[in-house]
Order: sequence, then structure tokens, then C-alpha cells
Amino acid sequence: MARTVEGMMSAAVLREGTPGLDVVDIPIPTPLAGEALVKVRACGVCHTDLHVMKGEVAFPRPAVLGHEISGTIVAIGDGTGEAGGLAVGDDVVGAFIMPCDACDACDRGRDDLCAEFFGQNRLRGTLYDGQSRLTLADGSFLAMYSMGGLAQYAVVPLTALAVLPEGVDPVSAAVLGCAAFTSYGAVHRAGRVQAGESVAVIAVGGVGSGVVQMARAAGADPIVAIDVADDKLDAARALGATHAVNSREEDVVAQVRAATGGRGVDVAFEALGHPATFRQAIDVLADGGRMVAIGIAAGASVAQIEITPLVRRGYSITGSFGARTREDLPAVVRLAADGDIDTVGLVTRTFPLSEADAAYRALAEGRITGRAVIVMDEAPRKDETA
Repeated sequence: MARTVEGMMSAAVLREGTPGLDVVDIPIPTPLAGEALVKVRACGVCHTDLHVMKGEVAFPRPAVLGHEISGTIVAIGDGTGEAGGLAVGDDVVGAFIMPCDACDACDRGRDDLCAEFFGQNRLRGTLYDGQSRLTLADGSFLAMYSMGGLAQYAVVPLTALAVLPEGVDPVSAAVLGCAAFTSYGAVHRAGRVQAGESVAVIAVGGVGSGVVQMARAAGADPIVAIDVADDKLDAARALGATHAVNSREEDVVAQVRAATGGRGVDVAFEALGHPATFRQAIDVLADGGRMVAIGIAAGASVAQIEITPLVRRGYSITGSFGARTREDLPAVVRLAADGDIDTVGLVTRTFPLSEADAAYRALAEGRITGRAVIVMDEAPRKDETA
């Protein structure tokens, strides 16, 4: 096993008192036992990072964000025993939920509830020994949001990695670790979508577009995409939606019921995290329907739910945060390899690392359809003028 890679690397750093990202040089981190050093090829641009940047989700600063990556393992930490079939030289993708493999939740197979991930990484910006693997150039603390993927190298627990097979585009594959992974958990774990069931997806950005693809692969029909942007709705149709509703121009409930013979949908997915769309997802349900909340809300947002219809019509409301990494990330990769997930179609824009801040500004301004990724070779491969 290679011990580590020495030297400096570029990373996009979120500093105290500003919502912007500065690209600076910091030391290349060293993996410890059970961890890999990944040379990052690409990192997805996700709304959850944007919530952190805007201060809507609390997280320590300074920090390196970025939580869905593709890349190549260049080192595995000394003292690692069983590496789970992973080796130096493997092309991999990394999931944003990095299970500790030791807490009660992980023992039960509930990686999505890993106590150490949420208690250490999401609250303190560290890994499970209470230490970050990142530092600024002066040696001071630098928090990791998941693996801190907006950098040329990232330390990732081996439990959060899956080998990327040949034939899957290695740049757009970065979105498998959050957009597709989160969609898989929502459709197959929380939503329990079965072939022939009807589905509505409210907000078809990066994650919502992934839900459309996952629902199509599960055999759902019809699949109703709902958004305020026609370009996003057109993209959702291309990815498998059978109907599209612009909620600024049309009565969403009426259109969904028209598409389902008056019933409403068996499963509604809310991928924005806004009180109004949360309520809308419940309003389009059929009797006995299931609502799956995926979107992370700003601050302490609250949605009101009418109690009597919830009880009388037998609705179920479930939150879904990602999936179960050790089992579900390989399943997501297999779907991509089999062509059931079109990562190339999902990724509509790329930015070099030097323009990471511009990428998140574009996301905040609604100028990204589907998903954007940051590429580390400084050579964007898709038009940045949209």
C-alpha cells in the first residue's frame, strides 16, 4: 500500500464571515487505517453545500465542502486490514454518507443513521477520531464536509467507496454519490416504489431528476414531474417523466389527478425542502399514498399538515436522507453500468475548480438544470454560458 502523497493541493475553502469559496493551496491529507486517499476527478455541485455556504445549515468554518466525488485511489492508510476489495489504482465513487462501521445504527445496517457520521462529521467537520484530515497551509484546523471533495485530493473512509466499472463516464459519475444515491434511497427504501405505481416528483433539479430516473427504472407509471422552470421539466421528460407540470402556470393538483385517472399518485417525492411544496406533495396523494420528503429546508422551516385527511385517507409521510452506503452505493453503480441511470444526461454543466464559487452562484441563481460538477483538470467539458 502506498503510504500517502506528499505536497500541496488546491482546494475551495469556505471561510468565516463570507458565503463565497476561495481556492487556495493546502497540504495533501494523509489517510489513516480504514481510509483511502482519492485523487479527485470530479465533485458534484449540490444545494446542500449551498445551504451551508449561506449559513442556513450550521457547520464549522473554515471548511472544504463537496460531498459526492469520483476519482482514483492513490493511497490506503497504514494499518488497514480488510480493504473491502478496494486497492490503490481503483477508479471509485464516494457517497456523502460515510458510515463508521461500528455504531449501533451501522451494526443494524442503517448506514443512513450512522451516529458517528452525524455527530462527528456533520456537527464538527471531523472524521471518527475527532480529527479532520485537512489543515490550512499554516497547520490550523480545516473542517471536512463529508470527504471535503472540492479539492484535488480527499480522504474517504473505505466504507463510503465503490469501484466504478468501465463504461461509466468517470466525470459525471461523481453524482452517483449524492444525487443518484439519495434518489435510490428515496425510491427504493423510503418510497418502496413498485412497478405500475404512480409517482410525482416535485422540484426536478439534481436530486429530483435522479428520482425520475430511479422511478422509471423501478417501473413506475405515470411519472409526473413538477417544477417552475420549463427547461427542467423538458430535461425531466428526457430522463423518463411521462407528464410535466409547470406549477407557476397550472393547477398542480388538478393536473396530477388528470394524469392518474382522478386518484392522485401512490408516491409523491418532495425534493426542494420548502413548506409550500411539502404541502403540495401531500395534496397530490391518492388515498393510502406515501409522501417522501427529500429536500433539506433552510433554517428551522416548518410545514403545516391538515390532521384529519392524514388520518382518514391513510397517508404516510417519511423523511429520506441518502441511502445505506455499504449496500446501496454498489447498487447505484450497477444501475449506472446497466444504463438505468444516465449520469451524462443528468450533468448539464461543468466548471473547473478555479471557478467553484461561480458554480455555486449559478446554482443559487437557478442557472443550472440537472446537476453541475467541478472538474479538477481545469478544463470544463460542457458549455458554461447557459
